[in-house]
Amino acid sequence: MPQIEIVTGVVLDEVALDLDELARACSVDALWVVERVEAGLLCEAAPQQRFSSAELLRARRLLAIERDFDANPELAALVVDLIEEVGRLKGRLRAAGIDEK
Repeated sequence: MPQIEIVTGVVLDEVALDLDELARACSVDALWVVERVEAGLLCEAAPQQRFSSAELLRARRLLAIERDFDANPELAALVVDLIEEVGRLKGRLRAAGIDEK
């Protein structure tokens, strides 16, 4: 009988980053994160909160749009909103069994 290897780990959605950890993960100053939180572009909570993996992904997308296209934070947030909405719609198509083209 073959040996079965059990892999253990941490589900990313259950791990929360604090402000400094999120800033380090994005290679930005904590002030960059605080400014986007306060403006409602990253999430809608106080900067002392813990950040989920979804918020880490959003922060990295915001940073990439701002940096790559020299976009202001509000425009970058709009682009990220659209990217996330397209992802949700594609998920609904897959769930409905509709092939996306």
